[in-house]
Amino acid sequence: MQIGPWQLPNNVFVAPMAGVTDRPFRRLCKRLGAGHAVSEMAASNPELWNTIKTARRLDHRGEVDPIAVQILGADPEMMAQAAVFNIEKGAKIIDINMGCPAKKVCKVATGSALLRDEALVARILEAVLSACQPYEVPVTLKIRTGWDAQSINAPTIAKLAESIGISALTIHGRTRCDFYQGQAEYKTIAAVKKIVKIPIIANGDIDSPQKAKQVLDYTGADAIMIGRAAQGNPWIFREIAHYLSSGNLLPPPTLKEMKEVLLAHLEEHYHFYGAHTGVRTARKHIGWYLSRFSGSDTLRRHLNTIESCQQQSQVLADWFEQQAELELSA
Repeated sequence: MQIGPWQLPNNVFVAPMAGVTDRPFRRLCKRLGAGHAVSEMAASNPELWNTIKTARRLDHRGEVDPIAVQILGADPEMMAQAAVFNIEKGAKIIDINMGCPAKKVCKVATGSALLRDEALVARILEAVLSACQPYEVPVTLKIRTGWDAQSINAPTIAKLAESIGISALTIHGRTRCDFYQGQAEYKTIAAVKKIVKIPIIANGDIDSPQKAKQVLDYTGADAIMIGRAAQGNPWIFREIAHYLSSGNLLPPPTLKEMKEVLLAHLEEHYHFYGAHTGVRTARKHIGWYLSRFSGSDTLRRHLNTIESCQQQSQVLADWFEQQAELELSA
């Protein structure tokens, strides 16, 4: 799988998710087999570039190239400026968000709301491509199948994007009005793949190695993108990559590995956010990791009351030790 000049190690990617795919999570997913990771979306409005949140999202220290940054906005000139700003901060690929269904995004006519205005889509793509060209930085695009079931226009957008020079296109198999409800459909993705030559990345409801292969076989897509299924389960990338290359399923991670990965993830998370914010933002990740363990509700509630990073980490370490003892005595 190639995007512009970048040859990627495999075709199993991490989806950009606001509040989730921060630098520690992206680094972890790549260590565990993801071939590519796109950052959380960064606002194109220059007034927001100096905020703490944006500063964190622009911190790519220790990341493996190509660093891909997703930008969000509806003004072509601002989007072009945002692309250059992020390139100068280290981005090697610029990804444009036209897929986010969140109300706070769509009410200002960004994200998937842009799919209703194909002329504006063209102006944004042209502006960003033009800005990135002198830096030889490829531009990718993420969309949904359309605004609603009555206005599926992913094929039109795909042809438009290809003609302007987009290097790859990710399609989430839902409309904006679907949000994340129901099941993703892949028929539209398959239709797009047949009419364009640029790489197509399929996204939506891919939660197992078997599902990944089914989606790739059905759509003919060049790659898949994993979002919610990776929350608390970063091992999914190596499991899918191994299955696609060998046809064999890997065993699930051992209790020992789960403990080591979670605690290492937390350590990097605390360091990245600082103690005050880190202990709080870690709670969602811990909840996702522990969700696979029945009977962990009490532990999760207790961890949500802890205000110390060291104590939070220690309580988890002790709990895993208890589980290991129970496993040995079983």
